[in-house]
Amino acid sequence: MQASRRVLILFAHPSLDRSEINCELLNASQQREHVTVVDLYAEYPTFRIDVDREQQRLLDHDVIVFMFPLYWYSTPAILKEWQDLVLEYGFAYGAEGTALHDKWFLCALTAGGRADAYREQGFNHYTIRELMRPLEQTAVLCGMAFLPPFTLFGARSALEEGRLGEHVANWEQALSLLVSGELTPEGADDCERLQQFLALGVSA
Repeated sequence: MQASRRVLILFAHPSLDRSEINCELLNASQQREHVTVVDLYAEYPTFRIDVDREQQRLLDHDVIVFMFPLYWYSTPAILKEWQDLVLEYGFAYGAEGTALHDKWFLCALTAGGRADAYREQGFNHYTIRELMRPLEQTAVLCGMAFLPPFTLFGARSALEEGRLGEHVANWEQALSLLVSGELTPEGADDCERLQQFLALGVSA
C-alpha cells in the first residue's frame, strides 16, 4: 500500500479578517489528516522568518502548497520574503542543493477578476498559468514537479453568487487526491488549472 503523501500549505493573506474565501480554504485545510498548515502572517508578523525551521518543514513534507490571494499578479509580500530567505543556494538549488528534488509544488490562489479576464484578449492579457511562470520556474530550478494552479476566479463575488461551497469541496477533493497520490504532476500537466483535472476524473 502506498504511503500517504504529506502536504505542507504555506498560507499568506495580509488581511485575513476581511477574507471571505481564503479563510474558508484555510479552515478546510486545517481539518485534513496528513496536511500541515502554516499561516505565515500569523507566525511571522515582523517578517523575521526562521529559515532553519522552514527548511525542516520542507524536508518533512512531500507536497508544497502556496495558498494566497493574487496580489498584483503575484504572491503577497511575505511569500516572496519566504522564498528569498528559505530557498537558499546549497539547500534548494545549486550542485549540492538537492533537498527539494522530487517533491511536488502547487499554488492554490484566488483572483478577483473573472475567468475571461485572464486570457490573451482579456483585461489581464495572460492566463493564470502564464502568470505563475516565475513560480513554475522556481519549482523547476529546485527540482520539484509543478502542478497547475488551483484557482478561484471572481473571488469578490463568489460568496454572493453561491460558488464558495463548491470551491471548498473541490479543494478538499484535491487535498485528498494529493495525499493519496492519485493526483500527480504527470496526470495534470496539460491542464491550465487543477480543477480541469478534477473535472476529468482521477482515471483520466
